Amino acid sequence: MNENARLAALVRDTQVFLLDMDGTVYIGDSLIGEMKHTLAAFRNAGKKIVYCTNNSSKTAAEYEKKLQRLGIWSEQDLVYTSGMATAEYLSSAYPHKKVYLVGTDALKREFASYGVELCEKGAEVCVLAYDTSLTYAKLCAINEYIVMGLPYIATHPDDVCPAQGVYPPDVGSFISLLKTSSGREPDVICGKPYRVMGERLCARLGVSAARVTMAGDRPHTDIRFGNNNGFATLLVLSGETDAKKTASLPESDRPTLVIPDLNAAVRVL
Repeated sequence: MNENARLAALVRDTQVFLLDMDGTVYIGDSLIGEMKHTLAAFRNAGKKIVYCTNNSSKTAAEYEKKLQRLGIWSEQDLVYTSGMATAEYLSSAYPHKKVYLVGTDALKREFASYGVELCEKGAEVCVLAYDTSLTYAKLCAINEYIVMGLPYIATHPDDVCPAQGVYPPDVGSFISLLKTSSGREPDVICGKPYRVMGERLCARLGVSAARVTMAGDRPHTDIRFGNNNGFATLLVLSGETDAKKTASLPESDRPTLVIPDLNAAVRVL
């Protein structure tokens, strides 16, 4: 079976497309190629579109506004963040437990919408997320909870944030700092490439892993995430990965197929 036939079969068998955003659907504020047509073609073929991101600093509603501004949002679609996956995980694994959260105000609102009870004192679980107002006092507080042995959850493992110029530190950098001070790593990391996010999504949508395809431009997060969850995977070359890098990928990061961009997936429909 040639590559086009394999791609056509993959698209045909997919019920849910999980799409990374920056580098896959758009770059900055510009859509990649005929993305509006591509997404409409997926919907017309009965595919569910889920925009899947590790960025826990914004709510789903804030992402929806950007997608609306770009002209590609549909009420049929879903935005799913590592923050949402973490909130769902907490609600399931630690119901009614008090949570100390290092995170943005937007993430606090997201947690509250899932009924997660946040606190400053007397926490029973601690959660580390991206926080643009991070202070030494917050680091000391969560470090103390970690050393005390509380369940320790992180939203995602990314070391740096995507940015032009100097990359700012992300949660993975915070994890490394706290590992040095506490001697512990998170008990669970919910975002890509780990399984929690995929398992929560499949449960939410009532779909089996065999009917899901993850498309993204980062092998070590997007593709590894799909592979860890048993999804088909599409590595797009429209973002941070070029064709030369694909030959030396470790097995954990090898996609089902490599395509120039997501638009190639609808050309075979």
